Amino acid sequence: MQPFITVSGVVAPLDRVNVDTDQIIPKQFLKSVVRTGLGKGLFFDWRKDPEFVTNRPRYREAKILVARANFGCGSSREHAPWALADFGFRAVIAPSFADIFRNNSLKNGFLPVILKEAEVEAIFRAIEHHEEAYELTIDLASQTVRDDSGWSAHFEISEFQKQCLLEGLDDVGLTLMREREIAAYEQSHPLPYRL
Repeated sequence: MQPFITVSGVVAPLDRVNVDTDQIIPKQFLKSVVRTGLGKGLFFDWRKDPEFVTNRPRYREAKILVARANFGCGSSREHAPWALADFGFRAVIAPSFADIFRNNSLKNGFLPVILKEAEVEAIFRAIEHHEEAYELTIDLASQTVRDDSGWSAHFEISEFQKQCLLEGLDDVGLTLMREREIAAYEQSHPLPYRL
C-alpha cells in the first residue's frame, strides 16, 4: 500500500453527523473485489444534488474531507475507505469515527484523523471564510494538522498504526516481513503431503 507521510491539499466540508457507510458507498457498488473504480459510487445518492460538496468546482480536487461526529457508522464495508481513496481523498477529519470504519481505513492506507469538536468547528469556519479553497497539511510523523495561517492541532494514533502507515504496510506486508521465519518454520515442520 502507498505510504502515508504527509498530505497537503484542499479540504472539502461534509457538514453532517452520522455519515453512514451505506451513503459513503451504496450496496450496488459492493460487487467489486478490487479497490479501483469505486470512486464513481462515492456518496452516489447525495451526488445527484448538483450542490453537493464534491460536485462543486472548488472541492473537486480535494484530498482531505472534514465531517462531523460518528463518521463511517453503519455496516462494516471495507469498500468505504476504498471508495474515498479512489475518489482522491487521502484522509478524513472528524470528532469521532465508527470503530470498524476507522480500523478498515488504517489497514488500507487511509487516515482517519480525530480532532476535538472545537478544532473541527474551526476548520468548518475557516472553509466558510475563505474565498479560495481552504488547504490543510496533515503530517503523520508529527501527528499534526495545520494551515498556512499558523493554526494547528494535534491528533493521537497508536505507534503501531502510525508506523504501518508511514512504511506503507498492510497486513500482507507485515506478514511478508517475516517471510524467512515462515519459510524456516515450514521447512522444520513438513506436511505429510504436499498439494
